[in-house]
Formats: sequence, structure tokens, C-alpha cells
Amino acid sequence: MSKILITGGNGQLGTSLGMILPDAIRTDYDVLDITNENAVRQFVKRNNVDTIINCAAYTAVDKAEDNIDAATKINVDGPRNLAKSGAKIIHISTDYVFDGSGHTPYQTWEPTSPKSVYGKTKLAGEQAVMDYANMAIVIRTAWLYSPYGNNFVKTMLRLGDEKKSINVVNDQIGTPTYAADLAHAIKAVLPQMKSKNAGVYHFTDEGVCSWYDFATEIMNMAGKKCVVRPIPTSEYPTRASRPAYSVLDKTKIKKVFGIQIPHWRQSLEMCIKQLSR
Repeated sequence: MSKILITGGNGQLGTSLGMILPDAIRTDYDVLDITNENAVRQFVKRNNVDTIINCAAYTAVDKAEDNIDAATKINVDGPRNLAKSGAKIIHISTDYVFDGSGHTPYQTWEPTSPKSVYGKTKLAGEQAVMDYANMAIVIRTAWLYSPYGNNFVKTMLRLGDEKKSINVVNDQIGTPTYAADLAHAIKAVLPQMKSKNAGVYHFTDEGVCSWYDFATEIMNMAGKKCVVRPIPTSEYPTRASRPAYSVLDKTKIKKVFGIQIPHWRQSLEMCIKQLSR
């Protein structure tokens, strides 16, 4: 019986996938080190893995600027090793492959030009997967959150309890993505992994907002009294550069795989309800 392997299985997306694909093998680096090519090849063979969903990534965007080797190992070498294993692969990538200078939703075929080490290593990982896998689907996503792990929603809820007011940037525009929505999209892709469908896709929830809008909505939905104040990026300097605009066009994934995508507000409400339980 061929199996599905979920790497990065303890992360937000890996955990969400585990809930709807209970028969899949979920690993994290303590079980399988994806940066070890030999270990990957043996694991895939031994466990009769037919399809890999790669959720493993070095996602500490600012730390990556100073830890280029670590980011490269996990974001480039790891995906290459998985792709060389002979299994089909769904590889998760990011909006950071774009520089953010656009003003209309990015299409999958548009030129990439990442500005950060994180973005550069994620793009190189995409290319490695497309070069080496027999059958590969790359899904770029953005602003991922869930009831699990560390993410913006959970940070805002904590700050909402601790502070009277917070400052959040209002000039970085994108779309939040509920990990459960992406997990369901991946589940819909799995039975349609044919060579004619190989390539790059975009998935986020529907709608557009700034981080400030997102934070305001989180406070409102959770009934927090904390005031959210808008500030420009120039007042919140970070080690790595962020895309100012990174809305992704999802037409292709909806058309090819027949996927319906909820609005980010609708999904945020579900996540907050789950967290409040």
C-alpha cells in the first residue's frame, strides 16, 4: 500500500494536514532529516512512499539573513533531496519569491525577484523540486495562521490581553491564509496529480488586507479592548525586507483542481472560535 509522507509534520500546515489525512506518515526533523539525501531515499523506499507533501521550511525570515547556511539546507537542499527520492511531490512555497513592487495580484508565471534570504532560498527550493521530481506541484501561499504553533493571530490575541494599544504596519498588503483551508486544497489536489497538472500554483484565502486591517479584525472578533494603531513600515524596521504588496492570483488552482476558497474573514472567525474553546 503506497503512502503519503508529510514532512514538517509538527508545523501549522503539517498538523492541519494530519487531521484530514490520518493515514499519512507525518515526520519532523527528529524522525527524518530532509537535508540528508541518503536518509530521505531510504525512508521513502522503506515506507513505500508514493507522494510527499513538503511542509518543512526554515521560516524565521529575519534570522535567515544571518543564518544563510541553515536556511539553504532546509529550504533548498531538503526539497531537492525529497524531489530526487522518486516520489511525487507537493512543495509549499511563499509570496516572498516576489519583490512586492506590484499593484495587481501576482500570477504564477510572473517574474520572481526575492529581496530576502528567506525568499531567495524558497525560490531556489521551488526550482530544485521542479528540476528533480518526476511529478511536482509547487503551491505558494502567504500569511499562514492556525490554532497551532506560533503565528500572527496567536501573537495578536496574546498582545490583546497584555496591552492597551499596539502598533501594526498598514502599508504591507496581502492575504491571510488559514492552514486548514490550504490543507483541504492540498487534499483536493492529491488525486489529480497527473503530469498535465504539474507546475506552480498560488493559494491563499480570498480577499485583501494590510497587517493593520488583519490585526484590527482579530481584536474585534475576539472582543479585545486593545487599540490597534496603523504605522508605516519605516517605523518598524526589520532585518529582512518584506514585500509591500504580495496578493497572489488564485485563478489557476481554482480552475485546474476545482477548488472553492473562503474569504479570510470567514476563516479567521473559525480559527478564533476554535482557539477560544
